[in-house]
Amino acid sequence: MKEKDGSITAGYGQTAYGQRTKRYCQTMELKEGDEVAQRYREAHDRYHSWPEIREGIRSVGILEMEIYILGNRLFMIVDTPEDFNWNNAMKKLSTLPRQQEWEAFVAQFQKCSADATSDEKWQMMERMFYLYP
Repeated sequence: MKEKDGSITAGYGQTAYGQRTKRYCQTMELKEGDEVAQRYREAHDRYHSWPEIREGIRSVGILEMEIYILGNRLFMIVDTPEDFNWNNAMKKLSTLPRQQEWEAFVAQFQKCSADATSDEKWQMMERMFYLYP
C-alpha cells in the first residue's frame, strides 16, 4: 500500500498509545514467484483477511502489527504494551478460533511446514542498531 502522495518513501505513520510499548521484529520467506507474493498480499488486504484473525491478534494484547515485503522476504513489526509476554501470547493465539485454519491457508505461500504455528514460522530478529535520542 502506498502513502497518500503515492510513494512508499513518504513513510508510514505510527499510533501513540499513551503508554510505554515495546516492539518485536520478525522475518519469513515466501515461496518464489510474483504470483505467490501477489496472492499473499491479497490474503492480507482489508477485503480478504479474516476478521477472526485480526480479532485474535488484538485479544492476546498486540497493539499494532505491520508486515512489509521485498521480493519474497517478509518483515513483521509487532508493537505491544511493555508488560507483554510473547511466549504466553503466542500459546494463546495458537488456540483461538480459526487460527490453525488460517495458518494452514497461508502456509501454501510460505517456506514452512503446512502445520506450523505462526510462532514457528516467523523468525525473531535481533536489533543490532538503534539511533538513540
